[in-house]
Amino acid sequence: MSESRKIKSALISVFNKEGLEPIVAELKRLGVTIYSTGGTQKTIEDLGGEVVPVEALTDYPSILGGRVKTLHPKVFGGILSRRDHEGDREQMAQYTIPKIDLVVVDLYPFEETVASGASPEAIVEKIDIGGIALIRGAAKNHKDVVIIPSMDDYSTLIDILKNDGETSLEERTQLAKRAFRTSSQYDTIINKYLESILEDNFSIDNLNINIHSKKSLRYGENPHQKGHFYGNLDDILKQLHGKELSYNNLLDIDAAVNLMEEFMDSAPTFAILKHNNACGLATRDNLSDAYAAALEGDPVSAFGGVLIANREIDLATAELIHTLFCEVVIAPCFSTEALEILKGKKNRILLEHNSSSHTTLTVRTALNGFLVQDKDNKMEVASDLTCVTNKSSDNASISDMLFAMKIAKHTKSNTIVFAKDNQLIASGTGQTSRVDALKQAVKKANSLGLSLEGSVMASDAFFPFPDCINLASKAGIKHVIQPGGSINDSKSIDACNELGLAMYTTGVRHFRH
Repeated sequence: MSESRKIKSALISVFNKEGLEPIVAELKRLGVTIYSTGGTQKTIEDLGGEVVPVEALTDYPSILGGRVKTLHPKVFGGILSRRDHEGDREQMAQYTIPKIDLVVVDLYPFEETVASGASPEAIVEKIDIGGIALIRGAAKNHKDVVIIPSMDDYSTLIDILKNDGETSLEERTQLAKRAFRTSSQYDTIINKYLESILEDNFSIDNLNINIHSKKSLRYGENPHQKGHFYGNLDDILKQLHGKELSYNNLLDIDAAVNLMEEFMDSAPTFAILKHNNACGLATRDNLSDAYAAALEGDPVSAFGGVLIANREIDLATAELIHTLFCEVVIAPCFSTEALEILKGKKNRILLEHNSSSHTTLTVRTALNGFLVQDKDNKMEVASDLTCVTNKSSDNASISDMLFAMKIAKHTKSNTIVFAKDNQLIASGTGQTSRVDALKQAVKKANSLGLSLEGSVMASDAFFPFPDCINLASKAGIKHVIQPGGSINDSKSIDACNELGLAMYTTGVRHFRH
């Protein structure tokens, strides 16, 4: 038999009735027999279409409060029958089952019902059963049947109908692929909801990364690579101005947002990031001073960077930012005057950030699969620290150590972070040895003329040898915070005691590979 199929009959069962008018008009023009039920039937009839009620086909009414309407052999027989199979044709004739060539479905809005804050009972009622079954049945039999699984595909259907309802096997296969994707996404959303009410977010038996919203990017990490973002940025970001977000923009924005989450309850804080690492960060009594102190940490690296604040960006801060070339500026909000100034650069991306939205898992590709873990939501407070040296630190230095550790947690390993007076002085990032990370940080501070005398040093992991302590002491470091846990902890502790440094351990490692 030919792979070409002509639509002569259709089953339409949709929740959202919008967009049906041109479809009904084309089906009527082609003389297609339409089967439907309930509200969909009434809408089609109101649009001037003739409908064969599903109840007339099945000899059963809609029952159980509408839970069972289309779940019947005469419906699914018409969808699943193989047109070139003699046995199927005989049974279709024996049981008076009409062929159904087109199935149009729009599923119950489960995700929207969850988002509305509806009761668990109302949410459960929006788990579509018949619609999913129709989608899967028609998609399975795509050799003979056209499946339209959502409103997103209505335009495709209209094009088909304008082509006198003729479809090729390739067209039906493409629609079947979309159908199974729709079904998979729908089930994933339901699974996510059930996990959330069980507070069992890490109980993943089968990882199903299946996100409906896809955004094509200008390119990937480099111009020769294609790039896409899967997800809904509108949940956490609102773009107020600037060019389209790029792949690298999104990586830096992600790093900036996660870093600033550590400081949302702090006094005005400003951070500048480059290649996912902080090159400047400071907390001050007002935001403009915080920005100036953050920029002081590395004004060279700040060029073309991503800026983020934990407060509304005001006019004074905006005037300072405007003199710097930067890719992205992120804040909870912007004053009207600040926006007017910052919009002066047409390509500068301005984003409002909703800090209440965050994930509980991190997922990344590795080899031919994925690595999944709990997000590192642990951050130490003063009561978590243990002084392991003869010398202890005053409250201001302990505050600086916690400040530095927040930065180290979000900096590529191996990392060393120097800070003083709630200001990032310098850091060593992504080095293959901790000694190299320390040397890089010292060199960075010296090149900018920033004194390390009396500063604190934070490390994302323990010191297996005293070499870093010796180098830090020569640079002027007086306070050290690190996880501890090495079999050689005593050597570093002894070095601190000999050199007059205070050392605190946290018992928590913050590797960032």
